[in-house]
Amino acid sequence: MSEQNKIARRSFFAGLGLVAAAGVAVKLAPQVVAEVTATPAEPEGTGYRLTEHVKKYYRTTTL
Repeated sequence: MSEQNKIARRSFFAGLGLVAAAGVAVKLAPQVVAEVTATPAEPEGTGYRLTEHVKKYYRTTTL
């Protein structure tokens, strides 16, 4: 068996071990649940606001 084949085989098994360890780490990691808000907060100020009548206008302009 040539030296190059031994190195390639070792690299393969080292990579396989790394992937297995990463899989176990993901499985054991605590799950984080993102909090979803129903509606985004309205920005303060006197600028543009996305109100119900504006949303209705946008719905009527789509094909």
